[in-house]
Formats: sequence, structure tokens, C-alpha cells
Amino acid sequence: MARIPYPERDALGDKQREALDRLPPLNVFRMLSHAQSAFRPYLRFGGALLADLELGAIERELAILRTAQVIDAEYEWVQHVAIGRAAGITDEQLMALDAGDLDHQAFSPRERAVLRFTTDLVLTPRPDDDVFAGLREHLPDRQIVELILVVGAYTMLGRMMTALDLDLDEAVGNDVVRSARGE
Repeated sequence: MARIPYPERDALGDKQREALDRLPPLNVFRMLSHAQSAFRPYLRFGGALLADLELGAIERELAILRTAQVIDAEYEWVQHVAIGRAAGITDEQLMALDAGDLDHQAFSPRERAVLRFTTDLVLTPRPDDDVFAGLREHLPDRQIVELILVVGAYTMLGRMMTALDLDLDEAVGNDVVRSARGE
């Protein structure tokens, strides 16, 4: 059970209710709606991270899953396993990631660099120079900044999920990404 109650629908403003109506019915969105002034801007930002980046969907989802794993955000992990599969992450990659084997042959050199950088970024304020240099071999500047935004946003979201003990929802797969794209 969540540590604070999910807001009652009629306690929200019209704009927050309208936004919730356009989203998959997930506890994370319900809980976020408590922050009424930040809710819709956050959804726009989160939507951009899911739908508008130059960074590839597989790299984005690997970063989100690794972030969830490092910060022990089970809710985030459960939802993004399904989203990651829809993006093209294989079962072999998921098993390797779940085991913490970031050097597994299932990952390309680019994916390994993303996973290493994500790990360093979550654990330290300034990723190691060698890890950063490895990432630069595979990603252009724009994608590096996008990756940092993804990791930061999902660290924040995962912390909220964990700090408030959100009740796990059944994974909705790519519905969240489709919603971000306005489909």
C-alpha cells in the first residue's frame, strides 16, 4: 500500500483530470497528479523523453532499466521490461541485465557503453573519464545529453515510486510510449 493516498479524482483540477484521462491508468500517473502545478509539464517532458529523442529506443530503455536496477525501483523495472521488449530488447539482454552482466555478448559495444555510463551516472556525480570516453566513441553530443536527461528523469521518478511505495501495476507495455506520441 502506498505511503500516501492516491488523490481522489474530484480533488484534482480539470486539466489534471483531462491529462489522466489521456494516459494509461497507472498508479505512477495518479501519484504524480498530487503535484498539480508540475504534473502536466512533467508529462510533456516525460513524453519528449519517450517519443522525441534522437537517442535510440533500445538505448533509452536499457538506460531506464539499468537506472531502475541500480536504485532498486521495482515499479519502474516492471513497467520498462515490457516497454523495452516492445522497443526491441531481447530476452537474452534482459536476463543479462537482470544478472548485472553488463559485458554480456548480447549487448553491442554501444549498448555496453550506455549501460556503463548509466551505472556511473546514477552512482556518482561525475562519471569516470574512461567510461565517458567509451560513451563518446558511440554517441554524438546530442545523444549524450539526452541520455543524461533520461537517466536523471528516471532516477527522480524511480525515487518517487520507491519512497512512496507505489502499488505495482500490471505492465502496460508500449501503451505509455504510444500515449507520449499522442497515438
